[in-house]
Amino acid sequence: QVQLVESGGGLVQAGDSLRLSCVASGRTFSSSAMGWFRQTPGKEREFVAVINWSGASTSYADSVKGRFTISRDNAKNTVYLQMNSLKPEDTAVYYCAARAAPGTSVYYTRYFYDYWGPGTQVTVSS
Repeated sequence: QVQLVESGGGLVQAGDSLRLSCVASGRTFSSSAMGWFRQTPGKEREFVAVINWSGASTSYADSVKGRFTISRDNAKNTVYLQMNSLKPEDTAVYYCAARAAPGTSVYYTRYFYDYWGPGTQVTVSS
């Protein structure tokens, strides 16, 4: 059974940092793109960041560019999201996603991802 499990969320103040982790089990994603998305009540799940299989290619939503960094450790089947200079508008449930098919591309739309974690809440107070 394939599982993605996020951790590292919490309640922080504006300007603080958090590091989210997502550990995959049941199969390896070392040849596939992995990403982070977020969602607030009543809104669509939105793209945050993506990393290709090797880590050589990354991409970010404009709203987080320069503040968030995505990385991965294929030996640990884990992807990370370092979030700095957090803002109240970053408050959301953050989801890890993994694509089943191997490849070198990155994907910005949630429909390209096959596996999802249950999410971790990030709350940033002003």
